[in-house]
Amino acid sequence: MAQVKLLGLWYSPFSHRVEWALKLKGVKYELVEEDLQNKSPLLLESNPVHKKIPVLIHNGKPISESLVILEYIDETFEGPSILPKDPYDRSLARFWAKFLDDKVTVIVNTFLRKGEEQEKAKEEVCEMLKVLDNELKDKKFFVGDKFGFADIAANFVAFWLGVFEEASGVVLVTSEKFPNFSKWRDEYTNCSQVKESLPLRDELLPFFRARSQAATASASAPK
Repeated sequence: MAQVKLLGLWYSPFSHRVEWALKLKGVKYELVEEDLQNKSPLLLESNPVHKKIPVLIHNGKPISESLVILEYIDETFEGPSILPKDPYDRSLARFWAKFLDDKVTVIVNTFLRKGEEQEKAKEEVCEMLKVLDNELKDKKFFVGDKFGFADIAANFVAFWLGVFEEASGVVLVTSEKFPNFSKWRDEYTNCSQVKESLPLRDELLPFFRARSQAATASASAPK
């Protein structure tokens, strides 16, 4: 068994959070692609509670949940700090990471739901974007001028949100409505630390377009 093994998925923003952290630290790892329709015995054994990816296995010991894994990586391996050293900045980073993590499901619902459920999700996402737009005014990153914990957690809204928008045709973000967020998102995805580790958009688009079309067909089917 490799010293560091990551059970994940190529299209998962949560897997990519962990990969970014490992790359920032310069940690060599083995990525094991999982099939969520046919979960491996290793995944079920390593994460028996949630049975989800990502799972980091270090020296045979499994750690689950992406934000928990990020902190583990930061505390375990040498290299640049992921969490800020200052206690107040560290608390801010954790706050924004938790805030963003809690919004993933409702963001996805704006693309995979229809009718009243979708409209309700859209309203909630727009409120979230207003909060982020205000927070990101004149800021390079979420906490200070260094890419770190909260920014890694923000990968879903920074990159995957745009992929979902293009794949589904549902547009949530415009530079007119959310100028600060839009500027931050452009700078974020072009940051050298990020750009080198992003999955190929041309591969993500057909994957999520198929999921969106399947969700639309399911919602339109007679009950």
